[in-house]
Amino acid sequence: MKITLQTKSGQFEYDCAPGETILSAGLRHGITLPYECATGTCGTCRCRVMQGDALMGWQEAPGAARLKREKGDCLMCQTVVSSDALIRVASQNVLGAFPRGHVPAHCNGAIANCRKLTHDVMQFDVMIDQPMSFDAGQFVTLAVAGVTGPRAYSMVNFQQATDRLTFVVKRSAGGAFSDWLFDTDVAGATLKVFGPLGAATFYPDEAKNIICIGGGSGIAGMMSIIERACQENYFNDHKGHVFFGVRTLKDCFYMAELSEYVTCAGPNLSVTVALSDEDTGLATHPDFDNLKLDTGFVHEAASRAMTGKFDNMVGYVAGPPPMVDAALRVLIAEGKLPPADIRYDKFS
Repeated sequence: MKITLQTKSGQFEYDCAPGETILSAGLRHGITLPYECATGTCGTCRCRVMQGDALMGWQEAPGAARLKREKGDCLMCQTVVSSDALIRVASQNVLGAFPRGHVPAHCNGAIANCRKLTHDVMQFDVMIDQPMSFDAGQFVTLAVAGVTGPRAYSMVNFQQATDRLTFVVKRSAGGAFSDWLFDTDVAGATLKVFGPLGAATFYPDEAKNIICIGGGSGIAGMMSIIERACQENYFNDHKGHVFFGVRTLKDCFYMAELSEYVTCAGPNLSVTVALSDEDTGLATHPDFDNLKLDTGFVHEAASRAMTGKFDNMVGYVAGPPPMVDAALRVLIAEGKLPPADIRYDKFS
């Protein structure tokens, strides 16, 4: 099927495979369609179908709450067409080619190397059937048979042209994917993978200091960012500040890896672990004395530590929506960072 896309910046045409969403088809053709979560929760990929037959799969998607369905509104990430279609997108920033980064693609994957990091956090690899290059901080969507809809997860690792993508997932109450992951022997299970996606990306040539504020499994993309920065010896000339929020000391994970990054990077990289539900009375982690401890919400820890230190900085934020919103307020109100220097993922 052919999609004709009308935007304020011009008209584009692209092919859409049977069963493929309007969003994924456009992105894999290099068209910069608007999106954030790519899974139906945010509503950013709203469009209006002017002509053609289209069906939105997840009718109850949270991002669809404000759609004017009687006028043909739908979410591109949830909608497939069964005929040629004309759609309209209000964004002024749609381009016919990615100005920077990697064009996403479909591939197949299999789960390997599952490892529990805490009682409710799991790390696993997905071995994909074609190499993928991505920017540090990006994510992919994973779709598995028997679980309705894809899920978006940021890569923990960073390598170019890799066939191994590493993820970390926190179990959520009633979460179909996380329940499947924790309650089933998933080794070897196959998935559909689409990516890379996302604009919360790190580019060493921007030559700015960085601050990362992550809550729970939101630390994933920041691990990729710090890994790439260490590979590039980025902290020889720039400062990095990582704030990682968990509830208690027993909920901590990636402590050894973060400690190793600090050792590798030297004094220009600092890592603070904020415990929201526990006051240990300790200034540093009991097993890793180069990792600082603080008490309270992670955005509060960042606010206390960063007073007067926001010069020449890019901010990265990921985690539960309330945490992301609070961290963004710190970066905007206290850090005075411009929108172009704040990059975040907010997954529900």
